[in-house]
Amino acid sequence: MTEKHSEQYEVIVVGGGAAGLSAALVLGRARRRTLVVDAGEPRNAPAAHMHGYLSRDGMPPAEFLAIGRDEIARYGVEFVRDRAVDVTKGEEFAVALASGRTVRARRLVIATGLRDELPAVPGVAERFGRDVLHCPYCHGWEVRDQAFGVLATTALSVHQALMVSQWSKDVTLFLHTVAEQELSDDDLRRLAAAGVKRVPGEVAELVVEDDHLSAVRLTDGTTHAREVVFTAPRAVPQTDLLQRLGAELHETPFGAYPVVDPTGLTTVPGVWAVGNAMGFAEQVVNAAAGGYRAGAFINGELLMTDLDAAVPA
Repeated sequence: MTEKHSEQYEVIVVGGGAAGLSAALVLGRARRRTLVVDAGEPRNAPAAHMHGYLSRDGMPPAEFLAIGRDEIARYGVEFVRDRAVDVTKGEEFAVALASGRTVRARRLVIATGLRDELPAVPGVAERFGRDVLHCPYCHGWEVRDQAFGVLATTALSVHQALMVSQWSKDVTLFLHTVAEQELSDDDLRRLAAAGVKRVPGEVAELVVEDDHLSAVRLTDGTTHAREVVFTAPRAVPQTDLLQRLGAELHETPFGAYPVVDPTGLTTVPGVWAVGNAMGFAEQVVNAAAGGYRAGAFINGELLMTDLDAAVPA
C-alpha cells in the first residue's frame, strides 16, 4: 500500500506545457518553492514540429518541453509526472495526486490546457499532425501550394477554408455534415472570391497511399484527390479542477473557459489559469507569455501579502 503524505509549497503549477513551465521558471527565479505537476499529455504531441515561436521555430514539441524542464530545475523547481485528481481550498490549497500524494500550496496555477476531439471520420485521427491539420499558422507554410481539403464540422468551418486559402489556391470545402443552407450569403460570396470549391455530401474516409494522404472519399463512393486536409477539432477545456474550486466560467463558441483578469487570475482568490486552460486561441508563444505574466504577478502578490502581515498593527 502506498503511503500518503503531504508536502508544502508556495505555488503549485498543474500542467507542464509552455504556460505552466513559463510560470514555474519565473517563480523559481524569484526563489519561490514551486512544484509542477504534469500528466504528460501535451496537446501538440501529434505534431513533429512547432512553429511561430521566435528563435524556436521548427523545434519538436517534446524537445521544447524537455529544455523547459531542465531550465526550471536549475532554480530549484520540482517536477513530478503525476495527475492532479482533486483540489480543495482552506487556508491553503490541497491538491490530491493520482499517486496518492497530497501537496499543498498558498497559490495555484492551472495550466491543464484543452483536449481535441476529432471528427469521427476514418483516417482523421491516424493522420492528425501529419497531413491532417487544424492550424494554418502552425503548419500552413510546410504544406503550401498543395491540394487542400477542409472537412467541415460546423458552419464556422467556412472561416477555416477562407483562412487556408492564403497558403494554397487549390482548396476544396467538404461540407460533410453541414447543409448548404447553413452558409450565409457572405460565406458564399467570400468562398467564391477566394476560389474555394464546395462539395456537398458526407465524407466516408480519408484515402491513404504509401503513407501519404491521397484523397477524400464520400459516402456515395466518389473520391477527390487531396494532399492535405484541414479540420477543426472540438475543443474540450480541461476545467475540472477549476470547477471543483467554484471558478466562474463563461461560454464561448469553443467551450466554457474561466473568467480571468489580465494576469490570468480567476474568480477564485489565489488561483490563476494560463495557456489553453483560459482560452482556445493560445498558441505556444502566447501560452508562454501568459505563464510568465502570471508567475511575475503571483510573486509580487505573495511578497506584498507577507509584508503587510509583518507590519505591526
